[in-house]
Amino acid sequence: MTGFARAEGSTGDCTWVWEAKSVNAKGLDVRCRLANGFDNLEPAVRDRVQTRFRRGNISVGLQLSWTRPSGAYRINSDALDGIRDALPKLKELFPDLAPATLDGLLQLKGVMEAGDEQLDADTREQLDAALLKDLDTALDGLGQARAAEGSHLHEVIGEQLSNIETLRHEAEALAASQPDAIKARLAEQVRELMDAVPALPAERLAQEAALLMLKADVREELDRLGAHCEAARGLLSDGQAVGRRFDFLCQEFNREVNTICSKSADIELTRVGLDLKAMIERMREQVQNVE
Repeated sequence: MTGFARAEGSTGDCTWVWEAKSVNAKGLDVRCRLANGFDNLEPAVRDRVQTRFRRGNISVGLQLSWTRPSGAYRINSDALDGIRDALPKLKELFPDLAPATLDGLLQLKGVMEAGDEQLDADTREQLDAALLKDLDTALDGLGQARAAEGSHLHEVIGEQLSNIETLRHEAEALAASQPDAIKARLAEQVRELMDAVPALPAERLAQEAALLMLKADVREELDRLGAHCEAARGLLSDGQAVGRRFDFLCQEFNREVNTICSKSADIELTRVGLDLKAMIERMREQVQNVE
C-alpha cells in the first residue's frame, strides 16, 4: 500500500526531519537514506519498519542540520585520500573527463562530516534516542496512512467480490437451464465417435458418453468458485497481513473460470465466464495493494 508520513524534532543545536514513504510491492523492501554520521541507526530503522509492515517498498530518510558554527564540520581525510588515489585511474578510463574541482570533491558523500567527535557518548546516546522516538512517530503516521488506504481497498474489493458472486449465480442458472445444449453437444460428439469407430462396443460407448457428459458439467467448478468467494470474505475480515494469500487465491479464481469457459456449451455461459475473468482481474489488481 502507498503512504507518506513526516516527523520533525530538535534538541540543543540539532534539528532533524524524518520522512517515510511506501509504494506497492509483492514483498517487503526497506531502503534507508540517513544523514552523514548516523548510519549506525540503520539496523534500528530496519527493525522498526519490519516490525510494523509486511509488504511494500518502504523508504526512510533522515535529514539533519546543526546550528553550531561551521567549525563543527571537518574533512574526512581518509575519504578524500581514497578519492584522490582513484582519480588517475578514472582519467585513464575516461580521458575526456573534466578535472576534479574543489567544490565538487567537498560535495561527495563522506568527505565533509559533522564534527560528531565533539559529542560525548552520553550526548550521542540521548540524540540517537530522540531521533528514534521521532522515527516511531513517522512510522506510526505511515501506518495510519496505509490503514486509511486499506479501509478504502476493503470496500472496493468487497464490492468486486459481490459482483463475482452475482455472476457466479448467473452462471449456475445458465448451467442448470441448459441441459438441452449439453445433450445436443454430447449427441454430436457421440455421432462423430460412432462414425470414427463404427464397431465400438455398447459398454465402451456408454463409458465415452459418461465421460463427455462429465466434461461438459461445470457444477464442480462453480462450487469451488463459491468456496473461493467465502475464503476471500474470510481474508477480508482477517485483520492480518493477507496480501500474498489473497494473490494466490485470485489465481485459483482464474483457474476455475478458465475451466468453466473451456467446458461451456452455451454462448451465454461463455459470456458470463468472460465477465468473471474481467472482474477477477480487476480484483487481483487491487489485491496487489494489500499488505
